[in-house]
Amino acid sequence: MSKVNIEFTLFSAFYSPLISTMTGGFLTDEGLEYEWRVSAPGVSAIESLKKGEADVVQSTLSQGFTSLNKGQAPGCVHFAQVNGTDGFFITARAADDSFDWHKLEGADVLVHHGGQPMTMFRYGCHKAGIDINKINIIDAGNGAQMDKAFREGMGDYIHQQGPAPQQLQADGQGFVVAALGTPIGRCAFSSLASTPEFLNSDIAPAFTRAFARAKAYLCEASAAEIAAAQKPLFPNIDEAVLADCIASYQEIGCWRGSIDITPQGYEAMLDIFDFDNKLKARYAYDQICASPPRYDI
Repeated sequence: MSKVNIEFTLFSAFYSPLISTMTGGFLTDEGLEYEWRVSAPGVSAIESLKKGEADVVQSTLSQGFTSLNKGQAPGCVHFAQVNGTDGFFITARAADDSFDWHKLEGADVLVHHGGQPMTMFRYGCHKAGIDINKINIIDAGNGAQMDKAFREGMGDYIHQQGPAPQQLQADGQGFVVAALGTPIGRCAFSSLASTPEFLNSDIAPAFTRAFARAKAYLCEASAAEIAAAQKPLFPNIDEAVLADCIASYQEIGCWRGSIDITPQGYEAMLDIFDFDNKLKARYAYDQICASPPRYDI
């Protein structure tokens, strides 16, 4: 059997299309063995591609923006879309069936300060019609540190990627009131990246077919079925919570559509990063993206 080495920049249920290539048996169906890992904190998965330690990595187009801003080539090719929306949620300390984004103004909000999450949060506030300067934004550290701080009483709201918000709610520590994907709309939020050498290899079409089948499966199967298969990879998350998170992402529609990174999705990401003054130029699509290897389902 041929083997594919997979690396996640971040590991969460949001990246279920790549997770389910493994847990749904789609890679095995293609005769592919696999190994997977998550990048060490502060280490780019792209470095693993350069070193030959990974064949495919979960990444984002903004990686390419950052490299091009420095006058450097991206160092990889983004060839397939994982998510077509933002995957972060807003969780309130108290239940609020009438939540409005304007309630964030004047509130203490723990916001994920990673590069893309913060840019997306700023753009989401803009699209929701609120003044981000009126929010008391708190930097409580990384995702785990933020979660701990909120559980210990810090903040009125917290900005997290699933399934952390759903676990807070299940534990009676908060209530999910909004998703950033709603005001932001469709965009090429996250992607798969690799090297031209792998994309031209004999196993690339088989991998790509497995990924396309997994993505279609996520839009058709029940959240409970998907969660049951994924649960061994989420030992600290309740299976019912994982299913709740997956159902939320299905409702948002972040896995809907083909695996292609569309020009429209790419342009939406340019708009978002341009709004946050994170671009030196509006880079051409083919400086960062390529079509996926040809495959038949």
